[in-house]
Amino acid sequence: MTSYDLVIIGGGPIGLACALEARKAKLNYVILEKGCLVNSLYHYPANMTFFSTSERLEIGNVPFVSNNNKPTRAESLEYYRRVAQSHTLNIRLFEEVLSVKKSKKGFTVTSSKERYSTSYVIIATGFYDIPYQLNVPGEELPKVTHYYKDPHFYAFQKVAVIGAQNSAVDAALETWRKGADVTMIIRQSEIGQRVKYWVRPDIINRIEEGSIKVYFNSQVSAIREREIDIQTPDGKVTIANDWVLALTGYEPNLEFLKVCGIRLSKDEVRQPEYDPKTQETNVPGLYLAGVICGGMNTHKLFIENSRIHAEHIIKDIRRKDRVAGSIR
Repeated sequence: MTSYDLVIIGGGPIGLACALEARKAKLNYVILEKGCLVNSLYHYPANMTFFSTSERLEIGNVPFVSNNNKPTRAESLEYYRRVAQSHTLNIRLFEEVLSVKKSKKGFTVTSSKERYSTSYVIIATGFYDIPYQLNVPGEELPKVTHYYKDPHFYAFQKVAVIGAQNSAVDAALETWRKGADVTMIIRQSEIGQRVKYWVRPDIINRIEEGSIKVYFNSQVSAIREREIDIQTPDGKVTIANDWVLALTGYEPNLEFLKVCGIRLSKDEVRQPEYDPKTQETNVPGLYLAGVICGGMNTHKLFIENSRIHAEHIIKDIRRKDRVAGSIR
């Protein structure tokens, strides 16, 4: 069993920010990431542009230079890779954490490859790994995906895009511009209000001119190889279909937090219990950082407003070490 002062679960931007702060504090740490570096960002659409400016995505006082007013996915991957490399961060990729158990001296963290003993644990796992399911017949077909990558694949195909937020709107516009016959299916009565301000008028105009078809206040009720059923306010509609992009959002792995002993609120938000001044949960020595802190309210925390979590956590760890007589 390998021993560390700190184990950071999650190698996204906030996990990297925590590592940078731990490094400055001379803590012996390791990041465990179940996928690739900044795995969530890697799975974003290839042509995605961030809502934030590059300086608001910076971590550890490392400048993020972008060629655009709003940085792209490719630029962000390059930036965070450069941060990890230039600071020689101790990160183990494609190593999934299976359990975190409290022990007398701290925690035992078991991964898919090894066991670790540590005094402190930070969970910074984000929310992009568990897509909301449609729970309709045919959702298991290969034509259905909850992730969208590149528009060229869908050229000249009949594509159904389910959802009304940024990912769905981007997919609808991009695939349409590559020649796809696009139909959007939206539960609500309009395109989401949180859609990027420079994109929302574009999708509304494409819908109004008839370039992209849409069913509002509707939902897919069944999926088959060559068609789908849509339940609309006027009854069931069946349309021809080649591919379904079910971009209805994602949720954090809150069950993992429960298994770790973290209490969740009993309302629909299921917000984990933690001290916002230190980020420490009800389990002493176990901290949360990033969007995972919001429970099901995944739209309230972003890279730019949760970078500070790293500083709060490491400050509290140093305080605890001083109290214990282990001044770093």
